[in-house]
Order: sequence, then C-alpha cells, then structure tokens
Amino acid sequence: MILIAGLGNPGDRYAQTRHNVGFMVVDHLAARHRIALKKKGYQALYGVGRYCGQEVLLLQPQTFMNLSGASVASAFKSLDVPSGDLVVVHDEIDLPFGVVRVKVGGGHGGHNGLRNIDQAIGCRDYVRVRVGVDRPPAGGDVAAYVLRSFSSAEKKELDTVLMYAAEVVEAVIDHGVQQAMCNFNGRNVLNP
Repeated sequence: MILIAGLGNPGDRYAQTRHNVGFMVVDHLAARHRIALKKKGYQALYGVGRYCGQEVLLLQPQTFMNLSGASVASAFKSLDVPSGDLVVVHDEIDLPFGVVRVKVGGGHGGHNGLRNIDQAIGCRDYVRVRVGVDRPPAGGDVAAYVLRSFSSAEKKELDTVLMYAAEVVEAVIDHGVQQAMCNFNGRNVLNP
C-alpha cells in the first residue's frame, strides 16, 4: 500500500490558496485514476485505487494544516505503511512557482504540517513532493501569503503545474524515488 497524503486546509475558504496545493495535486491524481475521495476516516477524506499494480490510498487530512500529523499518522500506523511508501505532497515557499522537487527525509523547513507529521509518525524518512509556490515579497508575512489565492497570472498556469506535480507523484510510484529525482528535480515546467 502506498499512502499519498496531500496537505491543505479543509473548507471553501482555503480551497484555492497556495497552502492547499497538496489537496489540489491529490484531486488531480484522483481524477486521473478514477479514485473517488468520498470515504471518511483517519480524520480525512480518502479514496483507494490502483496505479502501476500498486494499491494506493489518496488522503486529504481534514485536521487543518498544523495538525496534519494526526490524520497522516492514523492512516500510516493503522495500514502499517513503511516510511518509504508514504508520499507527502505539500507547498514549498523555497521553490519558485512551476518547480516540483522530490526529496526523502530532511527537516521541515518551517512547514508546520511537516513538523506535525514528523512528530506524529516519529520519523522523517518519508518521500516529500515539494510544489513550489514562491516566497512573499521581502518582509511579507509568510503565513498570510500561503493562505492567499494564487495571482491571476499564476492561476492561468496552475493546472499545468498541478498536472506536472501529479506526474511526479506517479513517477515516484512507477520508477522509484531516485529515478523521479533524476527526471524531475531541477526542472521548471513553465520554463523548460
């Protein structure tokens, strides 16, 4: 079982914000693979399906970002998922919009959702798919920035970025983490 957790905040108020790109990528994966995200459990909405001969569970925690660990840990532990089969998709302010990178382990980089997951599951050696949302202007409030909608220019490119991020997740499952890193890290889908 591969557990793919897209991070975000529940509710219409946050639906199109930078902090919710994890949810958006999971929505794209669900549509691409006809997996209904209608089940409720693990303090989340989730759906189960298959990709490349692997059973996958797509998870959207409903605990709010800063408490994502409660939901992710619930599924991770009850399904007995190895840490290498946990893929967390999240927003990343340290990457430009259009850049998606795969990483295994490391620190949380100030991301409260990752910090909470690290504490809740007791390890850091899971796969992260980091979706660039760019930084706020110098001196800007990071928390307010990630809770805002994308700019009108970014909205025109958002579907392209989300589809690309979904392809990155699929590559992790299909070809493994190392190959996905080689194929996708360092590229900007908007400026090939």
